[in-house]
Amino acid sequence: MEQKPISELMNLSGKVAIVTGGAMGIGYAIASRLAEAGAKVLVADKDAAAAETAAAKIGTAAIVADVSDEAQVEAMIAKAVAEFGGVDILVNNAGIYPQKPVLEATKEDFEKTIHTNLMGAFFAAKIAAKQMIAQGRGGKIINITSIDALHPSSVGLAFYDASKHGLWGFTKNLALELAPHKIWINAIAPGGVATPGTGLDAPIVDPVLAKIIESFVGKIPMHRMADADEIGKVALFLASDLSSYMTGSQIVVDGGVLLA
Repeated sequence: MEQKPISELMNLSGKVAIVTGGAMGIGYAIASRLAEAGAKVLVADKDAAAAETAAAKIGTAAIVADVSDEAQVEAMIAKAVAEFGGVDILVNNAGIYPQKPVLEATKEDFEKTIHTNLMGAFFAAKIAAKQMIAQGRGGKIINITSIDALHPSSVGLAFYDASKHGLWGFTKNLALELAPHKIWINAIAPGGVATPGTGLDAPIVDPVLAKIIESFVGKIPMHRMADADEIGKVALFLASDLSSYMTGSQIVVDGGVLLA
């Protein structure tokens, strides 16, 4: 096989990417890196204003989409096809992480988390994969899991952990199913990330929360939380030809906390 230069390996020109939950935090970091590499990116988010703001910064398009609603996911894929001509890269980043002990939770609490974090990824992957197969040029699907897909990080996240374990299992099995179509499916498992969604991108005022975060950071061998772009760079690796022989894999990006 002829060795490609680095500039070509990382070049996403001519590719179309969709990033769910792309308006801020990890999603925005991923969207901006894919756009920087030349991809046409559709920023999908439940927050219309945030999605439009993010898209404007990147210089691309946005759509309002709740991934737990299959019809909205279909509209999202259709917009990428209509606006940019297809779908080559899908990043399933949208997710929620409400904290509530199981003994205090309801059926609705469980369903809301599973429907967004797991069912949403199923809807998007299924519809995007059908489009990729019709295009006949393969594709990349990147699922954002969590270190909680491998080890629990906190009491109160049982439903979140269930959804992320499920997403990791879904990633592996879907990789088997779609490999004949040259569609590669991989996952990224972030550890603690300082983003607006976690509230850790600014000084923490609540002394109780500050103590919890201090304890968590103390377990990280690198002694700090990740910056969202550190996840974005790994997503770029998986979206590009740098990861040409990878499918069904999960990359842990946690500063070493699972070693603790």
